[in-house]
Amino acid sequence: MNTTFLKKDLQDLESSGIYRALKTVDSPQGRQITLEGKRVLNFCSNDYLGLANDARIKAAAIEAVKEHGFGSGASRSICGNMAPHEKLEADLAQFKNTESALVYSSGYMANTGIIPALMDRRSVVLSDKLNHASIIDGTILSRAKLVRYPHADMQALEEILKYLPVTQRKLIVTDTVFSMDGDRAPLKEIVDMARRYEATVMVDEAHAFGVLGKHGSGLVEELGLEWQVDVQMGTLSKAAGCFGAYVCGTKVLRDFLINKSRSFIYTTAMPPALAQAARTALQIIRQGDQLRFNLQENTDHLRARLGMMGFDTMNSSTPIIPILVKDPVQAVAMSKQLLQKGIFVHAIRPPTVPMGTSRLRLTVTVTHTQEDLEQLLNAMKGL
Repeated sequence: MNTTFLKKDLQDLESSGIYRALKTVDSPQGRQITLEGKRVLNFCSNDYLGLANDARIKAAAIEAVKEHGFGSGASRSICGNMAPHEKLEADLAQFKNTESALVYSSGYMANTGIIPALMDRRSVVLSDKLNHASIIDGTILSRAKLVRYPHADMQALEEILKYLPVTQRKLIVTDTVFSMDGDRAPLKEIVDMARRYEATVMVDEAHAFGVLGKHGSGLVEELGLEWQVDVQMGTLSKAAGCFGAYVCGTKVLRDFLINKSRSFIYTTAMPPALAQAARTALQIIRQGDQLRFNLQENTDHLRARLGMMGFDTMNSSTPIIPILVKDPVQAVAMSKQLLQKGIFVHAIRPPTVPMGTSRLRLTVTVTHTQEDLEQLLNAMKGL
C-alpha cells in the first residue's frame, strides 16, 4: 500500500491543529485518573453520576459473569438473546414510560440502525445542525434526503416543513442535550411542529439520560413528552457508567426494528454481564435524586464562576460546559497548560465542532469536590 497520501493528510492535520493522538489512562475512571503515569483531575469524562467505577455495578457484572458467562455467542436473532437482555429492556421501558425497549451494543450502532430502518430514499430527515455524527451517518445510510436546519432554529425548521409534501415520510431528529455545547433542544416546539406537519420525532438522550428529569430518564421526562416523542434513543455509557444503548417506544417499533435494523440483526449480542450491570445502574439512577441535586450544584457553581472570570460558556445549561476559544491551535495549547497543572481538559476541534468554534470542553461530575472545582478555576486564571 502506498501511504504517501496518508502521511500528507496527517501532516496537514497536524499543521492545522486538529491532529489527534490517544492518551492512556492507567486507572479506573473517576474524578482523579492516572494519565500516562501522572495523577490528574479529570474534567473530560461523561461519567456524570460517578457510576463507571461504582462497587454495586461492578459486583452485578461479576455475578452475571458467574451465572451467564461473558460472551453471548451469537446475534440476538439466533441464540444470543439471553435473559439479562430482556430484563434490561423491560426495566428501560418502565423507566422511560414506554411500551417497549430494544437494546443495541452502542449508541453509534443504534443511530446507524434505527434511522435506515425507518427511512428510505423517498423520505426526508430533518436534523439539527449540531446533532451527533452517528445521526448524520445513520441518515446517509438510509439514503433519505438529509436537510440540516440551523441549531435549535424553529423558524427555519418550520420553513422547511411547509414545503414538504404531506404524504412524504418525514423524521425530525435531535439530540436532547448537545454533546459539545451543553445546551438543550427546544423539544416542546419540535413536538408541536411535528404534529402540525405530520412528522415523526426521534431524540437522542445520550447526555440527558440519568441527568435530567424528575427520575433521571432525560429531557423527554422533564418536559412530560413521553407519549409525544415517537422514538427515544439513548446510551448506557455516560451517566449510567456502563456500555450499550437503547431505543424506547411502542411494541410495534420494537418488533419492526428487530426485523429491519441491520446493526441489531447482524451483530453479536451485548455480553449479558453488561446488560445486568446496566440494570443495577438503572436502579441507582431511579433513586438518585440527591446525586442529581449535587451534580446540578457543582455545575451551576462552576459555570457561574467561569462566567465571572470572562470565559464564554456559550448557552450551556447542563454538566457539559464548553469554553469557546475559536482557534484550534490555541485550544490545544490551553489544554496542554492545564495538564501541566494537573488538570485534564480536552480540546475539541473541527470536524467535531464547526470551524472557528474550537473549545475546551469541561464536564462536571457529582464526584468532583469543591476543592477540585477551585483547583480548576485557579488553573484557568493563568490562561
